[in-house]
Amino acid sequence: MKKKILIIGLGITGISCVNFLLKKKIIPSVMDKCINPKLIEKIPSYIPCHLGSYKKDWILNSNLIILSPGISIFNNFLLEAQQKGIEIIGDIELFARYNTTPVIAITGTNGKSTVTNMISKIMKKNNFNISIGGNIGYPVLDLLSFTKDFYILEISSFQLETIKQLNIYIAVILNISQDHMDRYPLGIKQYRNFKLRIYKHSSICIYNSDDKLCYPHYFSPKKKYITFGKVSGKYKLCYYKNNIYLQINNKKILNFNKTKLIGIHNYVNALAVLAVTDTLKISKKISLQEITNYLNMNHILQIIHVENGVTWINDSKSTNINSTKAALKYLDKKKIWLLLGGYDKNCELYLLKKYLQKRDNINIYCFGISSKKILSIYPKAILVKTIYQGIKKIIKLVKFGDFVLLSPACSSIDQFKNFKHRGNEFIRLVKKFHNIE
Repeated sequence: MKKKILIIGLGITGISCVNFLLKKKIIPSVMDKCINPKLIEKIPSYIPCHLGSYKKDWILNSNLIILSPGISIFNNFLLEAQQKGIEIIGDIELFARYNTTPVIAITGTNGKSTVTNMISKIMKKNNFNISIGGNIGYPVLDLLSFTKDFYILEISSFQLETIKQLNIYIAVILNISQDHMDRYPLGIKQYRNFKLRIYKHSSICIYNSDDKLCYPHYFSPKKKYITFGKVSGKYKLCYYKNNIYLQINNKKILNFNKTKLIGIHNYVNALAVLAVTDTLKISKKISLQEITNYLNMNHILQIIHVENGVTWINDSKSTNINSTKAALKYLDKKKIWLLLGGYDKNCELYLLKKYLQKRDNINIYCFGISSKKILSIYPKAILVKTIYQGIKKIIKLVKFGDFVLLSPACSSIDQFKNFKHRGNEFIRLVKKFHNIE
């Protein structure tokens, strides 16, 4: 019997799935609830296509459903399909069924992109032939076109929902805290369980020993486990004479105060990076040199303008509470004008309350769908409709030594395409207000 394959979601991932199957001479059906997906012109006209809704009979008459990560497996039609025994996978699982190249996979609530980027720079410096994919870089199926020594995958919880047999050489979990609670009806335990699936078919598990949520459900004698953490683990931080060191097995090997890294959270990210590169037997000299010179990626504590002693920082990639806390800790004793808001993903924003109340040096301007929640936990916040209005008010009040920080603690999808769009708009507006071309 010919297999009926249905691809749901026609974003970049969905299109990569279509192209991959067509190369295999398999013609799938495609579906998207959007009436006019942006990439629809990339779908050949001979492919059966349903747009504008989820077509129940197509779903229930499929043999295999390939789901884009933006679509929840808890959709009622998909739950019915699962009960009927229809297999549902994502592009990562499809990739796994064809891949023969070793994989380094990284997940966590915060820091995934930074760690993936740092590891790739070190490996390239050491002449490894690599490609990056998954949540950043290429769609994973596109990687199969390249002959490489390693694939480095950044993997989100959404992508982990549908994996079954992804063989991973090194699996890393950086941290786990509240995020995407709108996606997980059973809360953080359910979110955590999906994150921990990264360990299932891995040979080496690297995890944050300070974060109990990162611990595997059970420890297999067939796997190797390596730990890192701010205060515990094989790789940890050491505080000595007003300096912070990277320490391995109680030996200080790098003074973080002499690096370009910004924030304690990035020091901890560097621990995870070194745990990976040491496992690959890369020269410590090369690894430490790259870590020392590493500069933050765009939209992560990115200093975009300094004028009259006022520093403007774009931290648009902070889409959850812990990420914003990390930014505020980095600016611990500074006077901060904080732009906070967006779509909160049903995360418990009230967890910020105690933290903000302890700080009398923060002025908050809230925007977006979550504004009412922010005002309920921090009544002193100023309500603005847009980032533009926030900047317009703030620029009249800032003084020498102040910091203006866009670190929203929320997703951007209520007012922007994504965090990059939000960050770029912030940069554009800051330059406009300062008459910079």
